[in-house]
Amino acid sequence: MRTNLLSATLLLGTISISSLIYAQNDRFAFAITDLQQTGSGWNALRKLDLKSGEFTPVLLNGSDPGVTAYDVNTRKPWKAIPDVKLGNYMQAPFSTGVAAMAYDKKNNRLYYTPMYIDQLRYIDLRSMKVYYITDQSFTKLGSMHNDEGKIITRMTINPDGTGYAVSNDGNTFIRFTTNRKLQVTQLGALVDDPSNGGVSIHNRCSSWGGDMIADDQGNLYILSSRNSVYKIDVETKAATLLGYIKGLPQDFTTNGAVVTNEGKVLVSSAVNGNAYFLVDPKDWTATQYAAKAGIFRSSDLANSNYLQTRPKTITTSEIVTKKVPDNIIQGKISIYPNPVTHNQFTLQFGKITPGNYDIELTNVIGQVVMQRAVNVQSEDQVETISIKSSFARGVYLVKVTGRGSESVFSQKLVVQ
Repeated sequence: MRTNLLSATLLLGTISISSLIYAQNDRFAFAITDLQQTGSGWNALRKLDLKSGEFTPVLLNGSDPGVTAYDVNTRKPWKAIPDVKLGNYMQAPFSTGVAAMAYDKKNNRLYYTPMYIDQLRYIDLRSMKVYYITDQSFTKLGSMHNDEGKIITRMTINPDGTGYAVSNDGNTFIRFTTNRKLQVTQLGALVDDPSNGGVSIHNRCSSWGGDMIADDQGNLYILSSRNSVYKIDVETKAATLLGYIKGLPQDFTTNGAVVTNEGKVLVSSAVNGNAYFLVDPKDWTATQYAAKAGIFRSSDLANSNYLQTRPKTITTSEIVTKKVPDNIIQGKISIYPNPVTHNQFTLQFGKITPGNYDIELTNVIGQVVMQRAVNVQSEDQVETISIKSSFARGVYLVKVTGRGSESVFSQKLVVQ
């Protein structure tokens, strides 16, 4: 079953990304490592030259509680309240270890959050001062002691400067701003796309851990520690399984990921200390990365490169001849609100041929959970569709077909 699913999802991944054009800038990656090359404390910040494969010495010893931390709002030194379990270790920049980090190139900052500590922090790379956001918690989940599912392990910053973070279990999806007035917004849980075939973004065995990168259209990509790849639609929160990384050693867990200047994805492992790998997003195939003096096992990588999914410039003729999406050609139907929050949504029919149509709502495993016939008689006719309150939260597919079974419209619908 896994083989069939893999073939299908890899095909989907190829369709989605095979035409990528890359134009990157950063020829480096920040890495969270141990102070020692063979360690696994995730308490040291280094920088990796992607071209030469050389690591810098330690830029910040994040395990040192003597490092002065500053409050983001007051810009004054800040002292942590001793933790019942961790004591004054809360004061140290990387405290309980770091598995989620994102590079804000505009402001030259590294945002991160320590594992088991519900606080967003950043390093000002100009001064190497560390700032803590103390007036608001990051996840609002309270104590994280002994609860791995709550830990933030995936973080990235989109090309527009917006930061995103996801917990291990996928139930906490966060957006944060990177301007002076920092705001943290809880977006809720990720939802599984119907095409995933039963594989869930919430599954501990397949989908926890790893890292996250972005593309130029605002989509996110989670590469889990078990080497599965999901594309995240920020608006709908839908996680679509694209496939699995091929060609990695059996003990290689993907824990860090960055886009290189050539458009490959460099991945690091917190378990395998032998090599990093370069992954081609066209088919998610990995080849070994050549490091000059060996590698440090790493819990996370970060730079500001992103997958570029469209040409940098488009000529006038290309704009004129570009294919119009099928949904616009086939009826100009719109659906709102999306996500659904009060057990109903509306379909508005634009300039569509009058006649009889069927509306279907299917769940993630392809089951039809609602059917309705409608007779469209006028332009901009509106039909309100009620759904049962017992419907599970998640992603559904709305389909409109003509009475001859020809497809007229289809769109994903998120029910919250």
